[in-house]
This record gives sequence, C-alpha cells and structure tokens, in this order.
Amino acid sequence: MTQGYLRTPRAAHYLGIGQSTLERKRVDGTGPKFRLLGPKIVTYAVADLDAWASADVRSSTSQIAA
Repeated sequence: MTQGYLRTPRAAHYLGIGQSTLERKRVDGTGPKFRLLGPKIVTYAVADLDAWASADVRSSTSQIAA
C-alpha cells in the first residue's frame, strides 16, 4: 500500500483547519508529525494527520485537553 503525503496547504484542508494554524502548530510542536524534504518543502503523511486528529478526542466541550 502506498502512503500518501500532502504539502501544508492540502494537509490543512484535509484537517479542516487554516494553513496558518497548521504552520503555527508545526512551529510550537503541537501539530502532527511532518517531514522536511528541503528548506521550504514540508510534507505530512496522511496516516500522521489521521493519528494526530484522533489523539484529542473528547466527549464534552468542558473537558480539559490532555
């Protein structure tokens, strides 16, 4: 099975968040795992995006983030 990789704009769209939000999360270390293929080429494995999105599942808006 071939694993898909997305650059930042498509990864943000896939997650349903803004590109600047994804970039900020990359800088502060709270976002999904990523790969640097060059100084300005950042890619995300679809599996890593899915894992990151699934990691913070809550059953109430009043729950504190883990």
